[in-house]
Amino acid sequence: MVRIAGIIACLMLLGGAAHAQEAGTGAPPAPEAEETVAAPANAVSVEPVARDEQIERRIREIMQATGWYENPGVEVDDGVVFLDGVVKRDEHRIWARDLAQKTQDVVAVVNRVQVEQEIQSSFAPAVREFRSIWNSFILALPNIILALVILPLAWWAAKWVSRGVRVLLRGRIDSPFLADVISRAIAVPVFLIGLYIVLQVAGLTRLAISFLGGAGVIGIVIGFAFRDIAENFLASLILSVRRPFKGGDFIDVAGQQGIVQSMNTRSTILLSAEGNHIQIPNATIFKNTIVNYSAAPPRRSVLDIGVGYDVSTATAQGVVQDVLGQHEAVMNTPEPLVLVDTLGASTVNLKVYYWIDGHRYSVVKVKSALLRLIKKALTEAGISMPDEAREVIFPQGVPVVQLEGQAQRTAQAMAESDIEETARAEREAVESEETATVSEGDLSNERHDIETQTAVAGTIEGNTDLLEEDGRKA
Repeated sequence: MVRIAGIIACLMLLGGAAHAQEAGTGAPPAPEAEETVAAPANAVSVEPVARDEQIERRIREIMQATGWYENPGVEVDDGVVFLDGVVKRDEHRIWARDLAQKTQDVVAVVNRVQVEQEIQSSFAPAVREFRSIWNSFILALPNIILALVILPLAWWAAKWVSRGVRVLLRGRIDSPFLADVISRAIAVPVFLIGLYIVLQVAGLTRLAISFLGGAGVIGIVIGFAFRDIAENFLASLILSVRRPFKGGDFIDVAGQQGIVQSMNTRSTILLSAEGNHIQIPNATIFKNTIVNYSAAPPRRSVLDIGVGYDVSTATAQGVVQDVLGQHEAVMNTPEPLVLVDTLGASTVNLKVYYWIDGHRYSVVKVKSALLRLIKKALTEAGISMPDEAREVIFPQGVPVVQLEGQAQRTAQAMAESDIEETARAEREAVESEETATVSEGDLSNERHDIETQTAVAGTIEGNTDLLEEDGRKA
């Protein structure tokens, strides 16, 4: 406020000084003028009454009587007057020309009077300027006092109007950021009215209009220079109104995934599952597709399972369906589905669709547990799960060699050893029937762990969060 009042005072002083200078304190002397010729103001007489000698004598006497001219010279030839001499001010030079032009029977005037500026060897001009400034200050003092009174009142009025608008918008607009922008937009004209009153009283209305016009042009230039900043600000305003996500939601936008930590007027900050801060400009978020995994609790996941051609596909589907129905994390509604997807080179590929509560359970943990349990159930049911087979072609046929004697007994012993090794491996490969193993944890969502990391990391880029309401996360 003090700075604004100081600027107004300076403008008033400058305006007063300019007015005083125009009023007659004396304009600075003009540089020397060259020879000028003035035509007669009236019609030229064919037979003049006054002779050239009379005209010359009369003009010289008048110029000498003023005392303004040094060595005044006047020559008249057939009604044309030639003026010579030296003066201190340009006004006296012009006065001599007008005098000769208005003299009877003068046809034309050739003004050769020279102007010599007087060398100032005192502080009198400076003293006059200081006095002029002081007088202007005295004249502008009432306006300055008025500005110091009106501008603070306008400032406080705008502040109270802003608070009143916030109270009226409370409960009607969910976005605190939008409410703040609206209240400021309504309060600014109140202060501008007070500023206009001060400028109107001070007589600087035209200056203010010119200043505002220049400020508008400067604003356009700055707008182009900071286009990205303005774009992000508008995007943050729209996002705070539409609210496609809130603090703590797990989203995917512009190829980045993470929990929303905060949003300011420039960017939105995500915390990835790896614990990294990701800052995405709000304009980028506004222009891209937003996937909000936390918007609704139910989340669908898919498993791929391949079974052999030598078993009943329907039996395999039933085994997998039983595993899904008995698991605590799988939702009964919507019902899980086990569908045949493709016929592979060595397996019939099944697609398993199931739903879980994404707010309670982790997608990756539940997937791990289900794959483990489905593999155990299929193995116990005698359903094979072969890997991808490779076909080998023998153009000349497959040679068969009959083993005899010791070689045959050796081969039989090796085969029996392989059978025993396979049986032992199958006995040792018994899967756990638990819903979740120690490695899989309690199947809970990792959101709590990431939010703990968020609290440790804190909010960067200031404390302003447009996703907060009344100091709490929206």
